[in-house]
Amino acid sequence: MRLFWTIFWSFLLSSMVTYVVSSMNGGTFDLTNAIVLTVGFVLAVILLAEGALREDTNA
Repeated sequence: MRLFWTIFWSFLLSSMVTYVVSSMNGGTFDLTNAIVLTVGFVLAVILLAEGALREDTNA
């Protein structure tokens, strides 16, 4: 369930960012850019959550 919400919110936020940036540049919204940005966000969150930010239970 954690992964679902990560993908859901990443897609919403990356769609918003893509829309705002393309509007500021005078272009059109491109769903492909939003999906690529979503994949990047999801990978970054998973890597941080499972690796760098995981609590050390050996102490």
